[in-house]
Order: sequence, then structure tokens, then C-alpha cells
Amino acid sequence: MELDMETMAASIGLSVPVIRFLLCFVMTIPVSFLGRLVPTGLAKHVYSAITGALLSYLSFGFSSNLHFLVPMLSGYAAMVLYRPKCGIITFFFGFGYLIGCHVYYMSGDAWKQGGIDATGALMVLTLKVISCAMNYNDGMLKGEDLRETQKKHRLIRLPSLIEYFGYCLCCGSHFAGPVYEMKDYLDWAEGKGIWAHSEKGPSPSPYVATLRALVQAAFCMAMYFNLAPYHPLSWFTDPAYHEWGFWRKLSYQYMSGFTMRWKYYFIWSISEAAIIISGLGFSGWTESSPPKPKWDRAKVVDILGFELAKSSVLLPLVWNIQVSTWLRHYVYERLVKKGKRPGFFQLLATQTVSAVWHGLYPGYIIFFVQSALMIAGSRVLYQWEKAIPSNMGLVKKAFALMNFVYTLLVLNYSCVGFMVLSKHETLASYGSVYYIGTILPIAFIMLGYIIPVKPARSKDRKEQ
Repeated sequence: MELDMETMAASIGLSVPVIRFLLCFVMTIPVSFLGRLVPTGLAKHVYSAITGALLSYLSFGFSSNLHFLVPMLSGYAAMVLYRPKCGIITFFFGFGYLIGCHVYYMSGDAWKQGGIDATGALMVLTLKVISCAMNYNDGMLKGEDLRETQKKHRLIRLPSLIEYFGYCLCCGSHFAGPVYEMKDYLDWAEGKGIWAHSEKGPSPSPYVATLRALVQAAFCMAMYFNLAPYHPLSWFTDPAYHEWGFWRKLSYQYMSGFTMRWKYYFIWSISEAAIIISGLGFSGWTESSPPKPKWDRAKVVDILGFELAKSSVLLPLVWNIQVSTWLRHYVYERLVKKGKRPGFFQLLATQTVSAVWHGLYPGYIIFFVQSALMIAGSRVLYQWEKAIPSNMGLVKKAFALMNFVYTLLVLNYSCVGFMVLSKHETLASYGSVYYIGTILPIAFIMLGYIIPVKPARSKDRKEQ
């Protein structure tokens, strides 16, 4: 079988570990489908835990999977032994262990060279363990001290160990996401909440939505394999690249980022298919007549929404959606003092946590600092646009177009750091276009203080 894998890997230009991972990853779809036949309750929790652990073993091997037990068991121990501080304990221990694994395995180098290891799955698992502990911590607080999202997800009772393991490993979702809440998992596994029979009927059929996700995955894979040979990252260190003109270098940065994203779109489309077909991705019904099912819990990325984003502020809402939601609920909002409004500190702190979660490579740190600047600069443009009177429609459209072009330029300039990882390559790439993607956001932020406008209200503020 190893020989067959080597032949298969050589034929499509991938490594054996990546082929093994992809086969196990795709297997999450039939495994999730068979889970629909398992009765609710204890059997569903056991099935989720065992199949998730088996897929992990087949993909990464036994020793790598021992790493998963460390944050899982330490998080559960914190909930059992010291509930008043279990959230913060699990947060710092989980991230500390993840950072240690990132440093030891240097996973970014493996990913950059087309390899893979278990740290990617550990990243997702860390978020799930932390959110469970924080929600259990919230369960002992008074309702008036909690935000609406905290009230919605808090856990009053301690989940059993088998429920906890089922939540962590269900549907192989720890491979690449999406991240979901323990309370939602419990309702799904026990047939409660929106998964209970209602006047709108039983849980909806997931097959059309699953097929749509699979077609999207096939398209994304085709796009990546067609584009990747023409936009290798090695060009950023090639002397020929630095001889190109400004616009050609800028366009190559755009195409490199555009090409890379199709790889993520493919992986996340498979994740969506697995969660949808399991039923866990169901998130309620639309208000239309007749009502239609929504699958927002499975949604990881909105491809068109990201590629055609009108503002940088919208990017976290359409890219790695569930992780962005996690960062908002468990970092951004919890850093805001009651009665105060969030500011640049909360944004920068959240982006820093996201950078550390990905790994300690300079390219990640630079990218997420750049992201904070990019979003802050885009907010200034948005506020200027909204401050223009409605009778000056052409000027408003000009500012909207400016925000779109700004987002396109700064995003793809910034993401070079995310791809090449090293400080030298990142700064060399940024310097090759005169640091335009750094200078523009800073300039707009400073102009925002010089030419201030009143913050947008109600609906406009929600869009920001």
C-alpha cells in the first residue's frame, strides 16, 4: 500500500504524508454520513469519538495523536478542579502547548514545502478545548454580567468525558475545522434544540447542500492545480523578480495570493461537506415561505465574498468564518471593558493571538500586524464614504471603489508574509514595491485623526 501511495503521490506532485492526510480527510464525508444512522445520545458520542480518533491515527500515526490528548485532558482537568478560572487556565496552557509544538516541529516549513504534520489539527483542537472551558466558566456567572453570545453558549453542567471527546473529534472536524460550540454539539448528538422535530418537520435533507460543497471542492482543486505551476513562491527570491517593474511585481503578488487561496478553499469545502452531511452544520430555517434550511454552522469561507470584498473590514466575516467568530467571541469581545467601545488595541491583540495560533514565524506576525493596519485604514475610508451627503452619489461611489482597490492591493501585498514565512523574504517582497501596502494603511489611519468624522451608527456600524 505504501508503494501505491508513493506512485500516486509522485504522479500528482504531492508527498506521501499529504496523500495519506487527504485520503483520511475525504473519508470524513462517508464517516459523517454513516453517523446519521447512529442513535442519538451515548451511541452518537461514542461513534464521534472513536471515528475521529481512528481517522487521526490513520492520518498522523499514534505518536502524533498523543499530542491531542494533552490539551484535551488538561482542559477537562481544569474544568473539574478549578471551575472559576478554568477558561483562562485552559487558554494559556492550550496556547502554550501549541506554541511549543509549532517551535519543535517547525510546521510552517513543512507546509511551505508541501508536507504536513499533526499541528494543523492541534490548532483547531486547541480552539475547541478553550471555548468549552470558557463556556463552562461562564455557566457559573450571573446572566446580567454576560453578553448575549455568552448566555447562548454557556454550559451549566460539566460534560461527561465521552461527550467531551465526541465534541473534540466529531466528524474529523479537528482536521481543518470548522470550530463549533459544545452546546450545539450536545443538542445535535441528543436530538434537541433545532435538531428536534418541530412544526417545520424533521431535520432537513443535507444532500443538495453537500453536493454543492463537493462541486465547489472539485472546482477549487482544479483552479489550484492549474494556477500553482505558474506562480511559485520561489520567484520572490529570484533575481529576475527584482528586475521586474513595479506593476508587474504588484500583479505577481496578487496572483500568488489568489493561487494560494484556492488550496484553502478546497480543504474548507471538504470540511463543509462533512459537517453538512452529518447534520451538525444545520443552523435553522429561513423566514421565507416555504422555509429553507440554513447551513451556516458548516460555512468556513465565502469565496466570492472574500475575493470581491468591498472593504477590508468584511474580510474576517468571510474568511475562515468560524475561527474569526471564535476570535471575536473569546478574544476581541472579552478584552472590551463593560460600557466601553472596542478600539485598535482590541483589534491588534486579536490579530496577535491569531498570528501566534498559526505559529511563531516572522511572516505570520508581520501578516497579522499588517491585517490590523489594513482593517483600521479601511474603516477610515468607510467612515469618510458614509459621511458624504447622499446627493453626492458619484463621490460616494468613488470612495467605495477606492476602498475596494485598497483592500485588493493591501491584502495580497500583506499575504506574501503568510506564504513565505521568513522575515527576509517578507521584507524583500514588501520592499520590492516600496512598502506601498504598509504606507497606505498608516497614511489613512493618520488622516483619520486629521480629518475625523462621526462614527457610523446602527446598521452602518454593524457593517464595520
